[in-house]
Amino acid sequence: MVRIKGVDIPNEKRIEISLTYIYGVGKKLSKTILESAEIDLNKKTGDLNNDEIVKLRDELNNRLVEGDLRREVNMNVKTKVEIGSHQGLRHRKGLPVRGQKTRSNAKTRKGRGKVVANKKKAS
Repeated sequence: MVRIKGVDIPNEKRIEISLTYIYGVGKKLSKTILESAEIDLNKKTGDLNNDEIVKLRDELNNRLVEGDLRREVNMNVKTKVEIGSHQGLRHRKGLPVRGQKTRSNAKTRKGRGKVVANKKKAS
């Protein structure tokens, strides 16, 4: 397995797909990186030679990915929470930040439903 930016890249997949295992690298950025490093998109990761791996590492060092990107995103969220913006308040409360409805959805952000004591029917 090839290790780039602290992430194990699978050998059996195409390099274009394998690079997407790195946080911050999608298919489009992967394609851009491979074109600038002059590596075939359809080549398997296990078939890369050392020169190509070095080129990939150099290209990825020029980009904001993995730990640096995570740190920057967390700092941006922290700043929004500190200044008390609307998005910061939503982050603090654990609610969806980008305007989604919360009446029936948002289980990912809100978690499981909280149990409310049921009222007895008057007989």
